[in-house]
Amino acid sequence: MSPTPSTKLKDGDTCKVIAGTHAGKSGTVRDLNISKTGHLTITVEQKNGVRFKTLGKNVEVMK
Repeated sequence: MSPTPSTKLKDGDTCKVIAGTHAGKSGTVRDLNISKTGHLTITVEQKNGVRFKTLGKNVEVMK
């Protein structure tokens, strides 16, 4: 079963990673990109300044 995002992601949203390598981490969406294969990739920036990339399907927008 693959996780699906609850809403559309946009730059500046606060999100939590729910699957994949970075599961459990949270931060702010900074960069959205569509890869050659058609998947949404994003860069998440944590409060301490650390940045990591993950797939859009692995995150959930926090309110």
